[in-house]
Amino acid sequence: MVIILRDNPAQKQIDTLVSWLKEKNLDVHIVKGAGQTIIGLIGDTSKVDMDSIKTMDIVEDVKRIQEPYKNVNRKFHPDDTIVAVVPGVKIGGGNFQVMAGPCSVESLDQVLEIARSVKASGAGILRGGAFKPRTSPYAFQGLGAKGLDILKAAKKETGMPVVSEIMDISKLSLFEDVDIIQVGARNMQNYELLKELGRTHKPILLKRGLSSTIQELLMSAEYIMAGGNSQIILCERGIRTFETATRNTLDISAVPLLKELTHLPVIVDPSHGTGNARLVKPMAMAAVAAGADGLMIEVHNDPVHALCDGAQSLTLEAFGSLMESIAKILPFAYKR
Repeated sequence: MVIILRDNPAQKQIDTLVSWLKEKNLDVHIVKGAGQTIIGLIGDTSKVDMDSIKTMDIVEDVKRIQEPYKNVNRKFHPDDTIVAVVPGVKIGGGNFQVMAGPCSVESLDQVLEIARSVKASGAGILRGGAFKPRTSPYAFQGLGAKGLDILKAAKKETGMPVVSEIMDISKLSLFEDVDIIQVGARNMQNYELLKELGRTHKPILLKRGLSSTIQELLMSAEYIMAGGNSQIILCERGIRTFETATRNTLDISAVPLLKELTHLPVIVDPSHGTGNARLVKPMAMAAVAAGADGLMIEVHNDPVHALCDGAQSLTLEAFGSLMESIAKILPFAYKR
């Protein structure tokens, strides 16, 4: 349930209303937007008399939220959430960012070369996998903690904040200097991990599961927000369908739909979404046109010899070309 207050309500009246609501064992969240103040209620609101609340002088309207996700619901929080990664780097609410880098961290020289290049092309965040969930137990699993150290070194030299994927709760302490913690598609419904990340104050990049619905993605985000962490970035990265021509089916329609349903920023990963480097550029541009708040692009200085996902990785030159194309359409996309 949400209670929409009239303009400029008296603080004493708000306090009285909040105290009354808390007496009914409800969690009360006050959201002050640009033009409205909303009180969101979480808990058993079935016994709350909506008509009684509507008669209060400071109340403009009362609405019940039917969806099972409350905190991430745009009805609960009408204004876009802006995730502040580091000073000067924001995502959402008109702030567009591109995360770029190798699927897997392979060496310091490799990451530094890629980081310098993607930054020069306009990327704001360096991505790189230190721990890699692979379908085959015999495939390269990443460098682990050493890979995180390499990312930190690249961050120190270039000034770029970094994003990397966490695999399980036991590794959380290793991510202290990682600016955005990524929850991969396979871990989207690892609820114990989501609960723990909800207790942190770091931005979380939550990827949609391989076979997950949009509601399931939002419910996973709800787990994080329920723990107190609202710094969440949603990522559409393609879902598994009957189509075999591409690695996954990139659901571009998820972008405008998510923007309607939630206040959280939404980015798109066309690299995993297609699995084909030739398709990354057109799908990235489609994502921008659809209203995405950012992109996650895999870039490698030698894709042919990449230890992981070389087929979907852009060369340094191809990434530069992509950024030039995005720059041409981004101003029009953000006039929506």
